[in-house]
Amino acid sequence: MNDQAYNLRRKMLLNDSEPAKTIAIVSGKGGVGKSNISTNLSILLGKENKKVLLFDLDIGMGNIHILLGSHHPYSIMDYIEEKELGIETIICENVHGISYISGGNGLKNIVEWKDRQIERFFHVMDYAVHHYDYILFDMGAGATKETLEFLLAMDEIIVVTTPEPTSITDAYSMMKYIYLRDQEKHFYLLCNRAEIKKEGLETITRLQETVRKFLHKEIVSLGVLPEDAAVRRSVIDQTPIVVGYPASAMTLSLRTMVHHLTGTSSPSANNQTGFVKKIKKLFFGR
Repeated sequence: MNDQAYNLRRKMLLNDSEPAKTIAIVSGKGGVGKSNISTNLSILLGKENKKVLLFDLDIGMGNIHILLGSHHPYSIMDYIEEKELGIETIICENVHGISYISGGNGLKNIVEWKDRQIERFFHVMDYAVHHYDYILFDMGAGATKETLEFLLAMDEIIVVTTPEPTSITDAYSMMKYIYLRDQEKHFYLLCNRAEIKKEGLETITRLQETVRKFLHKEIVSLGVLPEDAAVRRSVIDQTPIVVGYPASAMTLSLRTMVHHLTGTSSPSANNQTGFVKKIKKLFFGR
C-alpha cells in the first residue's frame, strides 16, 4: 500500500514540479565545519522559500540532528530494512523550516545490499528529488569508493577547506579524486575559519591556481567564512547560528553564499532528473 501511494504521488508531482537540485558538501579532512555549514546553508535556503531536504550521509559520524537541536527515531536504514515503514516516517519535517534524513551506519555496506534493499533506497531518493527544490547531502570527510559514486551523480559540489596547510592539501586531493572520474563536475570552493578575510581569500586563490595548473579546470569561489565565537555558542546551544545569531559575521557571510547559489543557473531538468539514474548506474550498473 505504501508503494502504491508513493507511485501515485510521484506521477502527480512529475506533472507539476521540477526535480530537486542536488548539492553535496564535502571536505578532504574532518574538523573543518562541514556539517555546520551544511545545516545553516539549508536553513537559509529554506528562508528563501525553497523546499529543502538535508540528507546526513556522514556515515558513523552523523551529527546533523544535534546541530539542529532535534531528534528523530528513524534513519534511512530503518526504511531500507523495514518493509512496512513508509518513506514519510524517516523524514523529520519542519525543523527550522527544513526537513532532514539521518543516514545510519548501514549505508557504508551499500554495495553488499540485496535487491529489495536497493529498491527501497532508490524509492527514497526518487521521492526526495520530486518533493523538494534542493537536497543538500552532508558527506563524510575524505573520499571512498562509495562516496565517490554519490558525488559523481550530484549537480554541484561544495568543497570546504580552512587555511591550514593540511586542509588545503586534502581539499585539492578530494577535487582531483572526483575530477579524474568526471572532468565536467562543477565545484564551489569555500574557506571556513579564516582569522581575517584576506587569509581566506589567499587560501581560495592558492587552491584555484593549483587546480588550474594541474587539472586545467576553473573552480568557482563561494567565499570566506570568518572565525566566529558565535559558532561555538550555537553548537553548545544546539541552535543553528543563522537562527540563534542572525546578526553574526558568519550568518551574514552565509547569506551572501546562499544568494550566490540561488542566483546561478540551475542544471537542466534532464540532468536533475538523471540523479537517481546516475547513482543506480554508478553503483550497480543498472
